[in-house]
Amino acid sequence: MVRIVNYQQRQAEDGRTFFLLELQGGIEMVKSQETGKFYVTARKAVIPSTFDEVTCKALIGTELPGAVEKVECEPYDYTIRDTGEVITISHRFEYVEQEKAITHRVEKSNVTLDYFMENVPSGNSFSTNGALAH
Repeated sequence: MVRIVNYQQRQAEDGRTFFLLELQGGIEMVKSQETGKFYVTARKAVIPSTFDEVTCKALIGTELPGAVEKVECEPYDYTIRDTGEVITISHRFEYVEQEKAITHRVEKSNVTLDYFMENVPSGNSFSTNGALAH
């Protein structure tokens, strides 16, 4: 699931005004490459909309099925605001619909209860001597 957390006003090449919806995925733990310590973050992406500003404001907080995923792209330069450092990035974050979102596949086990019980002594399962002892 993603949540609409904000909106942004933009102007098209023809001068027309439109709004982008800012989407945020769930939180995730990331380990800093510099310090080795963990921090919490969330992936964000923007998508264009046909809504007016009043509707965009009303949509903040709405959850939608899907995910924000990392997608490879042509390398581009990005300036880190806090430090002024320019880095080259070759990915961006995009919204993907629920059916296409990457899910971690969980496989069903074929192991039966009989398999687990093969080595359990028959009779009283609390004790091998027939008495419950603490």
